[in-house]
Order: sequence, then structure tokens, then C-alpha cells
Amino acid sequence: MNSVSSMREIYKGKKVFLTGHTGFKGSWLALWLESMGAVVTGYALAPEGKDSHFELLTRAGQLKLKSHIADIRDLESVKRAINEARPEIVFHLAAQPIVLKSYRDPIETFETNVMGTLKVLEAARACETVRVFVNVTSDKCYENREWDLAYRENDPMGGYDPYSASKGCAEVLASSYQRSFFADGHILMASVRAGNVIGGGDWAENRIVPDVIRAFIAGTPAEIRNPAAVRPWQHVLEPLHGYLRVGARLLSSDKSAAIPFNFGPDAEMSVPVGELLTGLTSHWPELRYKMQPPAKAPHEAHFLRLDSTRARTQLGWKPQLSLKQTIEWTADWYREFAVHKRVISVEQLGRFVERIDKQ
Repeated sequence: MNSVSSMREIYKGKKVFLTGHTGFKGSWLALWLESMGAVVTGYALAPEGKDSHFELLTRAGQLKLKSHIADIRDLESVKRAINEARPEIVFHLAAQPIVLKSYRDPIETFETNVMGTLKVLEAARACETVRVFVNVTSDKCYENREWDLAYRENDPMGGYDPYSASKGCAEVLASSYQRSFFADGHILMASVRAGNVIGGGDWAENRIVPDVIRAFIAGTPAEIRNPAAVRPWQHVLEPLHGYLRVGARLLSSDKSAAIPFNFGPDAEMSVPVGELLTGLTSHWPELRYKMQPPAKAPHEAHFLRLDSTRARTQLGWKPQLSLKQTIEWTADWYREFAVHKRVISVEQLGRFVERIDKQ
């Protein structure tokens, strides 16, 4: 199953329950699923801001899913929504995803990312139609030793900051459910892990690209707090392609795919924040920023990279865009929106799908 057409056949008409559909990655995943003919039900908190990617797509009539605006920490609410949707597959993306926010509110972070995951798993376990569960966590679930080695799926879980620790906990929780309740195979589950994604439609706080774009719209230079930090940058559609491949394999009853998978970019895509900004401004010279390291800041990982060998060899997944293309696509999306008030998500998804079909 290497072509998008075969993946499309698997998802066509399938009922999908998607948590976190109002977020950055979730809204792109909902768009892709609906483009393949899936019947999507979303469950998430309300989108942040009138120009969130979800709101833009919905207002343009490009998303038609049924949307439940509710909290994953509310078990009875999750159960009602999932039983009403009667899905075959659950994609669990809902989370508190910001490292700095996890320092400000660690309780909310752990409640959402750990107990929220527990309640979605429990609701899925109680729903007789669910047979696949794709648990989306993060590259930060690994115990990061700041070494120049890529982390593999069997490396230890951990986490220095509350966000990373919560994702490590969520992985341990999912593994427990897989062995305790899904061992007979009636629900096939996989955890999928990806790192720093960029692309159009992300407006989250304390993320480099949204910060720069917000500053441009406000007419001020963005303040860059950690220009030397190295991150494995990739376009948002890259890991989503991986998640969809895993889900398709599991829907096809391929038990060999019921394992964790990393989805990270090639080694040359891991560059410092400053280099990303140089590439961004080369495509959009009007963007401005200044280096402003804070006098004292919470700890953030300086370097972390994933080994995606398993996804390449077992799923046939591989990155489609170079770093230059990733930055260009991202700049194009925001420039079209900021300057022309035009949303080009459907066009970019179509171009990405064409690339996969040609590989």
C-alpha cells in the first residue's frame, strides 16, 4: 500500500473519530481524511481565535465534519460522542502541546495529556465498533540525553519539562492498555511520534513561525529567544501521511503495524532556529525579527532527532519535501493569508498527494 489511491480506497466511507480536530495538525488531518471520503467526527476544545485553521476551512466550506466542542477529560462526554459516531478508527491528537505552557500550568498539562488520553482510550474500549486506535504523542516522549543520536522506538520514555514527561506517561499508559485490554487483537493500536512541524495555519503561542507571522501582522519584529536550538523541522503533512499509513494498515487488519512508529525528517532537516528564519525571510523578505534571549528561561531541549527507519522499511513512508521546500510552502501559505486573505490548504494538500503518488 504505497500509493495514495490504495490508501484512499481504505478510508473511503470509513467512520473516523478524531480528537483535537480544531487544532493545527488535527484540522489538516480532518481535511485529508475528508478528501479521501472518510466520515469524520471531531471532538476537541473550541478553536483559539477566529482565524484558526479549523475556522478558516470551515467558513470556506472545505470541512464538513460533525464537531463536538468538549473536553477529553470529561469521560461521559467522550463516551456519548464516540458511541454516537460509531467509528471504526480513532485518531487521538487532542493535547496540551506547548512546552512553556506546561511550566505555567503543569496540572492542566498532565490532566489533559495523561488523564485525557486515558479517558479517550476507555471510551474507545467501551465502543463496540472501534477496531483501530492511533495514539499521537510526540518525539519529546523520549528521555532526551541531548546526544547526537536519533532516538528509536524502543528507547526509554522520559521527559525533563512537564509537557515531555506527560507525553512519556501517555506512551506508558497506551502500552498498558495495549497489553492489558487489546492483546486479543479486537482493537489494533499504534503510537505515532513526530517532532517539530511547521506549515500554514499554526497560530500557537511560543512557536517560532507563528510568532514571526504574528509580529509581521502587528508591524513589529519578532523576538527570538533561542536561535541556536536545533530542531528536526518538517512540514505538517509529512507526519500526517505517516499516521494515515499506519491507520490504513491497521484497518486492513495488519497486526504487524500495531507498534510505535517515529516520523521524522532526514538528518539535513535538523538545523538551528536561526537557519530556519534565514530561509523563511529569503522567501518573504518583509518578515522581521531580532534575537532576544530571555535573562532566565525554563529548560527546553536543545537537540532531539528521531530515527524513522521502521516507518521507511515497514510502511514505505518517506519525507516528500526538502527543507527549502518545507520553508517555501510554509511562507507561501502565510503570505497568501496575511496579504491576500486566501487559504491555500486544499491546493497544498493536492500538491503533496501528487508527490506521494509519483514516488
